[in-house]
Amino acid sequence: MSISIRARVVFPVDGPPIERGVVTIDDGRIVEVRTHARQANVIDLASVALLPGLVNAHTHLEFSHLRQPLGEPGMVLPNWIRLVIAERGRSGADARIAIGTGLAESANCGVTTLGDIASGRTDNPVRRSKPDGQDCPSYGGSDRIVFFEVIGFSRARADSACVALVERLNAAASDPASRVGISPHAPYTVSPALLRRLIAESRQHGLPVAMHLAESREELAFLKTGAGPLQELLDERSMWDAEAVPHGSRPLDYLRLLADAPRALVIHGNYLNDEELAFLAGQRERMSLVYCPRTHTYFQHEPYPLVAAMMAGVRVALGTDSRASNPDLDLLAEIRFVARAYPTIDPHDVLRMGTLAGAEALGREDEVGSLTPGKLANMVAVPLPEDVRGTPNDLLAAIFANGWPVSSVWLRGNEQ
Repeated sequence: MSISIRARVVFPVDGPPIERGVVTIDDGRIVEVRTHARQANVIDLASVALLPGLVNAHTHLEFSHLRQPLGEPGMVLPNWIRLVIAERGRSGADARIAIGTGLAESANCGVTTLGDIASGRTDNPVRRSKPDGQDCPSYGGSDRIVFFEVIGFSRARADSACVALVERLNAAASDPASRVGISPHAPYTVSPALLRRLIAESRQHGLPVAMHLAESREELAFLKTGAGPLQELLDERSMWDAEAVPHGSRPLDYLRLLADAPRALVIHGNYLNDEELAFLAGQRERMSLVYCPRTHTYFQHEPYPLVAAMMAGVRVALGTDSRASNPDLDLLAEIRFVARAYPTIDPHDVLRMGTLAGAEALGREDEVGSLTPGKLANMVAVPLPEDVRGTPNDLLAAIFANGWPVSSVWLRGNEQ
């Protein structure tokens, strides 16, 4: 039986906002989005804004057990990576519990779709049931795309890294409900030669690719000279290979390789220059930039090139990264951060970064990311105090300016 839900204002994202809008749902999918409704079985949510389920395009759920970020604000990335490696060593047995915790937190914050980077110890790409038929807490009900992380900088490790990836892909293929991708970790952990092989695997299986790129000044220096703190870190880990990356390399070289994937997410991109942003814009149909605002701030990077990216035509999605660099997994908080930090960007464009742009980046735009007939009925309600007045644009700006929490979440038409 279909149901209709009315809100003070509906933000479909792929169309203009609708005052006193009504969303009709049947069998977990949106049937219609319109103004008003006369039938008796309309559920009136009164003074709320109804948004699409939020899309977190980049996170690492395995660190969701952390109560605060690792290290200190402003620390250099290689030192933080050492803390991440140590944390993985301490908490390996609890990784599945951490994933469940992160999925639950995400759902409570209105995130219904996310892209999760999974190290080898955290594989759990699909819903699995306990003997009593109840879902394992590690699933949580969200639409989770699991990107299998690959690390293998030296030429000696390339073969074993590829073999391990193929084993993980084959295991995931045994369950048709799985949604997976490939994550070559970063230029300082994946050589160009290995990256080419991983891109070939992505083409063979039709899978998206996500790679951390242009994340820090240390990375740029490493690509240019083959020296510096990241080289020292590789040497410590017995991963250094002086011939793996040609001196004088830059992020553009990796963007050109990633452009051969069916779909590519460029994670962070904190130090992409104008030429590299223009390249991303030219590959917009297949490539997206994923900005993690509060993680960027935690490391006290130089100002993010968000306005330049949008002016160039780059598709920009949002991610929370992980609790190793962020106080929580609240994507609405990331959206609000962007709206405050970049007041010249249209609030509707900011909302799109956290919804439809993320869905497009993950290859899920046909199913999620907007309130569109035919898509899954993934929705989020945010309360609007009665004394808040104005146009729908004013109301969206008020949502972004205030910390009003998510009041209701629907996943496939079911209120959570």
